[in-house]
Amino acid sequence: MDVIQIIGIGLVAVIISIILKENRPEFAVFISIVVGVIIIVGLIPNVKNIIDYIQNLSSKININSNFVNILLKITGIAILTEFAVSVCNDANEKAIGSKIDLGGKILIISMSLPIIKALLDVILKILP
Repeated sequence: MDVIQIIGIGLVAVIISIILKENRPEFAVFISIVVGVIIIVGLIPNVKNIIDYIQNLSSKININSNFVNILLKITGIAILTEFAVSVCNDANEKAIGSKIDLGGKILIISMSLPIIKALLDVILKILP
C-alpha cells in the first residue's frame, strides 16, 4: 500500500464520516475503526519488510536477537496503543484513551527492563 492509497482511503472515510455524523453519529466511530484496520492490514507487508531488515542487520552486527525482538514488540505496542487512543479520542472518550495510553506505557517499561538491566551491567563493568 502506498501513500496515495492511504490518503485516498482516509479522505473517502472522512467524507463518509461527515455524512454519517448528520444522521447516525454513532456509526462515525465504526468508520474510523474500520479504516484504521484496513490501513494497518494493508501495511503488513511493509512492516514485515522492516522487521526482516532489522533482524538481518542485527544478525550481521552481532546484536542480541532477544533485544531486537523486545524492541520490535515495544514498537508494536506503541503503534497499537496510539491507534486505540486515537479511536477513543474520535469517540470522545478521552478518559478511556488516557487509561489505554497509561497501560501501553507501563507494558513498554516492563518489557524494557531486560535491556535496561543489560545496559546497567555494561556501565557497571566500565566504572572502576
